[in-house]
Amino acid sequence: MKQRWIVAAAALAFVIVGSDADSKEWKKVKIATEGAYAPWNFTDASGKLVGFEVDLANELCKRMKVECEIVAQDWDGIIPGLSAGKYDAIIAGMSITAKRMEVINFTTPYANTPGALVVLKSSPLAKIPVDKNYNLERDKADADKAIAALKVALKGKALGAQVSTTHSNFVETYFKDVADVRTYKTTEQHDLDITAGRIDGAYASIGYWKPLLDKPDGKDFVMVGPTFTGGVFGNGVGAGLRKADDDLRQLFDAAIASAVKDETVKRLSMQWFKFDVTPQ
Repeated sequence: MKQRWIVAAAALAFVIVGSDADSKEWKKVKIATEGAYAPWNFTDASGKLVGFEVDLANELCKRMKVECEIVAQDWDGIIPGLSAGKYDAIIAGMSITAKRMEVINFTTPYANTPGALVVLKSSPLAKIPVDKNYNLERDKADADKAIAALKVALKGKALGAQVSTTHSNFVETYFKDVADVRTYKTTEQHDLDITAGRIDGAYASIGYWKPLLDKPDGKDFVMVGPTFTGGVFGNGVGAGLRKADDDLRQLFDAAIASAVKDETVKRLSMQWFKFDVTPQ
């Protein structure tokens, strides 16, 4: 997890570098979001894109003094679309990982939420005791013990996660040798398979699970076991950008620093998640 001083440093970097005469003058920024990952970003009954990241994106654009256009893009094509120039940024619950940074750049993080396992309340797996969060790097020894215990409980089970996410990377890295790992185009699809008994559980962000469990759609689900951060989960959630657009990254970093400092990120977090997702 990046510390707050890194956010402040990003803002300072903008002051020093952002006035570079060679930088592009950004007047409009087109932002892609998935539109299927409530409450981060989703489409309401009227077809309008809404959610924490939609509100945050509009707020950041105001601070950058640019016109903001937000469009929906399927998750599995979201990085290729950025690279192809279909839009200028990705704000879609995307974790900052070393693998992704080989292809794109990221802003400083604006959120950080652990990965968690959800199962049916009626499942024998519902007896897995709730545990604390483990950082896969900082708490490696304890995290390894927690994962070893989970492997015993999940042996022979079917586990789901959304494709091309840190959660699918986590499940495939740590449980593929003991469980049937399945990936899904959207989180809603693995939720349906949990309900139908086609899989025994799924991993996703607690920023996705907690609001869902408070709704009728999640009434039969329960979160179990420890949660995890770090390692394959990356260093928080940031906006994805093309490597060539470092001037735009500087604009975003300054806007994010400002929104963290005045607690706008916290306010939007409490509105959409009912808890603070601001990186600590």
